[in-house]
Amino acid sequence: MAWSFRIGTIAGTAIRVHVTFALLLIWIWLTHYRIGGTAAAMEGIAFIVAVFVCVVLHEFGHIAAARRFGIKTPDITLLPIGGVARLERMPEEPGQEFVIAIAGPLVNVAIAGVLVAILGSYTTMGQLADVEDPQSGFLARLAGVNVFLVLFNMIPAFPMDGGRVLRAALASRLSWSRATQIAATIGQGLAFVFGFAGLFYNPLLIFIAIFVYLAATAEAQNAQIREVSSSVMIADVMITEFTTLDRSATIDEAIDTLLATTQRDFPVVDLAGHFEGLLTRDDMIRTLKEKGAATPVVAAMRRDVPTIHHRKRLEESLRLMQESHSPAVAVVDGSNRLVGLMTHETIGEMMMVRAAAAGRFRFGHLRQTGSRG
Repeated sequence: MAWSFRIGTIAGTAIRVHVTFALLLIWIWLTHYRIGGTAAAMEGIAFIVAVFVCVVLHEFGHIAAARRFGIKTPDITLLPIGGVARLERMPEEPGQEFVIAIAGPLVNVAIAGVLVAILGSYTTMGQLADVEDPQSGFLARLAGVNVFLVLFNMIPAFPMDGGRVLRAALASRLSWSRATQIAATIGQGLAFVFGFAGLFYNPLLIFIAIFVYLAATAEAQNAQIREVSSSVMIADVMITEFTTLDRSATIDEAIDTLLATTQRDFPVVDLAGHFEGLLTRDDMIRTLKEKGAATPVVAAMRRDVPTIHHRKRLEESLRLMQESHSPAVAVVDGSNRLVGLMTHETIGEMMMVRAAAAGRFRFGHLRQTGSRG
């Protein structure tokens, strides 16, 4: 995720923190400092850190469940409104998604249960509910937050865990795409509710509304691509007219090519047309600043870009792109010569064309049906 930085790695999963998390810490510090000075500010920061430890444990509940089904989690990103675990691939069965989705909230249930057991008779429901009152006690407030995390995450709408539970339930009777669309629509509706409430109560709800709406929309789009990809060949999506760079070229020559074309990514090939790597615009600019214009492109190109045969299906190329975090997939023939290039832009254009064609078909069908009357 952009604008995030790694703070460590646990069991093969990188822990990343979004820069907006720092803004949350600053806001908490200032708010508590005005109330009780430095001591209150330090306690507020400690409480937020404890909450996000619980969030990390929540995400590792998802990660542990996903690994039982052979799904790795490269990283999780901490945001002011929670954590986001990025799975290497989506679960293949509704039952698998249900288990993965429910595992996170169950961790919070366990944490809340342990904290309540430690506090014993000293805890009341009022203390658990009033998490903003420092007088309620550190552990009581932390238990209350975990209860809130369970209730919030189980709202049946994307991108919350409850939305994935809902999709898993719907997918047992409907198609994956239709189930996703229903859960995403509920998520988008919920985003409008949050945004409207934020105008009158808490501005933070507006930020949550934007995140929920974008996440729900992205989930719906991903489901549509997943449904289409199983029936589309990579040759139907790749671009075949593009400029390549010879492996002997320099960054200066690459910059000239960049300015002369509309491309942003340039495949690097040898004299026989075999694919060797991909040079992106960002690679060019960074190398130009750090090493100079005479640097060979082979010293700046990405070598981890996956290749795929042009007769494979789109779903396989999507999997390769996701696993390698690559901006493109190089399409080759039987002799490993470059014949095409697939990027996120070409996938988006394919989806727009299919949507337009489907709309035209429906419109034409309606006209034909109406003319019979």
